[in-house]
Amino acid sequence: MDDLDVLDWRERVARLYLSDLDLAGFRAARDELFATHPQSPVPPADRPSFTGLPWFPPNPDAVVEAELRPASGSLSIDTGGPDGVVSYRRVAIAETPWGPLTLWWIEAYGGGLFVPVRDATCGTEAYGGGRYLTDTVKGTFGRGLTVLPGRRVRIDANYLYNPSCAYDDRWACPLAPPENRVAVPIRAGELAYRG
Repeated sequence: MDDLDVLDWRERVARLYLSDLDLAGFRAARDELFATHPQSPVPPADRPSFTGLPWFPPNPDAVVEAELRPASGSLSIDTGGPDGVVSYRRVAIAETPWGPLTLWWIEAYGGGLFVPVRDATCGTEAYGGGRYLTDTVKGTFGRGLTVLPGRRVRIDANYLYNPSCAYDDRWACPLAPPENRVAVPIRAGELAYRG
């Protein structure tokens, strides 16, 4: 049954990200999913007392458009879990107000765009290992990062979210490589989960 639960989780996440909910509605729906779904990364023992994910207040300055410049090369990350070593190919580099961020393509069956970010809030206010702007393999389409015409992207950092390993050690997650670490704080998106 776990495989069908994973399938259901991914479908619900994709539907949530593609919905027409505003930011408050999105956050409330995500809280409900995390509180009730069998595949929630929140540990089962924490779910009865779970009251929602902690977030920075909505930040209009965290919504930006960024030029893309070409990038090449690849990176392999050992997840430390059953996925083993995962290879990523650089797609482009977004020139953001916070610093350059590499957009990665996961080199596995089906592929997917992956943008991990570690900023100056990580380790104090936000999860120490960094957060994700998008991971389309997991269904996070169209909120954190949207492709625009003319080699540009729209980034909404209000949708930065924690990887599953931020909630429970049973998960292994690829974290932001050095080139996706920025020295400034991005006070938007999800805060560290305290359990």
